Amino acid sequence: MSDQRRPVTALGAPSAVGPYSHGIVSGGFLFCSGQVPLDPETNKLIEGTIGDRTRRCLDNLTAVCAAAGAQLGDAVRLTVYTTDMGQFAAINEAYAAYFPADPPARVAIGVAALPLGTDVEIDAVIALPAG
Repeated sequence: MSDQRRPVTALGAPSAVGPYSHGIVSGGFLFCSGQVPLDPETNKLIEGTIGDRTRRCLDNLTAVCAAAGAQLGDAVRLTVYTTDMGQFAAINEAYAAYFPADPPARVAIGVAALPLGTDVEIDAVIALPAG
């Protein structure tokens, strides 16, 4: 493993569903793997609305950030993937609650399918606090 990158495992996030780390710290940033709306206690997709699932994705990213000594509010960019762009208003409403002021840059991508059959996944790039 290179000294230039350090894997992050977040105990409060669901287990990875494949061969990847929750995140990688490198060059003053945390590069978070995409989070789907898995309950970290059961490792099963949560039920509810797409807004509920969006919040679960963001809660999972919050746990990854905390494991690296950062906060989701330190995000510089998030990418939202969804299988239903017609639901983007509901995604935005849930998302906005996590970033009430100075939201990070964001990309939104409509996709044909996502892991485990979910309809939303979010990844993030986080600026780590100095020190």
